Amino acid sequence: MTGLFFILLFWLAGNALSALTGGYVSGNIIGMVLLFASLCLGWVRPETVRPAARFLLGAMALFFVPYGVGLMDSYHVIADNLWAIVVSGILSTLVVLLITGRTFQSLDRRSRFKRIQHLRRHD
Repeated sequence: MTGLFFILLFWLAGNALSALTGGYVSGNIIGMVLLFASLCLGWVRPETVRPAARFLLGAMALFFVPYGVGLMDSYHVIADNLWAIVVSGILSTLVVLLITGRTFQSLDRRSRFKRIQHLRRHD
């Protein structure tokens, strides 16, 4: 029960902070970051939250039922815009892959360059 209290407390705090800041970031995300920070800082013990978290993860499939029903209810809207959805999904995936790949290559190149400089200084 204590673990569920902490999870709901941070969820509520995240939603309150989201509302106070204009809702630019979802309250769920803010609450999750706050809970993670409190676990890292030792304010909340992981043993306290673990049983409730495992229970919620085990029941996660139930949380997707409303979204599935909403998709089935909006089938005609999805069917009318299917090409736009497919094209935007493919293009956004390609853009993310390209940017991620270029970022990794750049960071890897910098890392290798620093490693070579470090080895040259110690020789």
